Amino acid sequence: MKCIICHGESIEKKNVREERSVGNDIVYIPIEVLECLTCGERYYDRKTRRYMEDIDQKLHDGKAVMRDIGKVKILAA
Repeated sequence: MKCIICHGESIEKKNVREERSVGNDIVYIPIEVLECLTCGERYYDRKTRRYMEDIDQKLHDGKAVMRDIGKVKILAA
């Protein structure tokens, strides 16, 4: 398989984290996708796309089960 962006041939399955914003929070969603090692283009199969759509809907509806892994703070002016 060749990358449709850079035409590179180094495409491998990788565990990555997709990011979604929910209000002021960022949600990391761990998934496995094909990724071009040259330019970083990601390729999603149907199963993964459906999984991401389900997660997006749960996040939108406030029904996703999440855990805190840290905090980001901003200095008050």
